[in-house]
Amino acid sequence: MKFHLDRGVLGDAVSWATRTLPVRPAMPILQGVRIVAEAGGELQLSTFDYEVSAQIRLEAEIEQPGEVLVQGRMLSDIVRALPNKDVSIALEGTKLQVRCGSARFALATLPVDEYPQLPAMPPVAGSVAADVFAEAISQVTVAASKDDTLPLLTGVKVEISGETMTLMSTDRYRLALRELTWNPSNPGTELTALVR
Repeated sequence: MKFHLDRGVLGDAVSWATRTLPVRPAMPILQGVRIVAEAGGELQLSTFDYEVSAQIRLEAEIEQPGEVLVQGRMLSDIVRALPNKDVSIALEGTKLQVRCGSARFALATLPVDEYPQLPAMPPVAGSVAADVFAEAISQVTVAASKDDTLPLLTGVKVEISGETMTLMSTDRYRLALRELTWNPSNPGTELTALVR
């Protein structure tokens, strides 16, 4: 496996993917980021801990396709330390070589075959404008509890009824509620979920 891309693009992708990595995973393999370089010029980074999955796809100059699993936090720290130049990444034996300008790093790889398969994405249930949804989320998450002793209160309750989406969170002292309009694929959609 060998590919090249801009450090800023790689940094954003790694930062986004590693955000979901667990602090204390049930198995050490779940601290990994799976990197897949496809012959068509697409690079995919993914993480999964049996509860939350993250997957990002980006364009890269792929010289040699392949797949590798590396320690996510270590990769994130390395990418943050790189100079703002093009990055070359190559799998050499059991090490992932990261080169950028005069910086050189070698990351030990983890066994890809032990990494769990990502769940398939469900079909699209509808759409809402990204800026409207982001604003609604930022308005309700301020009331979500930061205390993990009651995990139920650390999430946002999402209720969907027809074309109305209601977001709600509380920490027992404050309550935040926001209603917005969305475009469901099926107008009769009814759903209630707690999202962490």
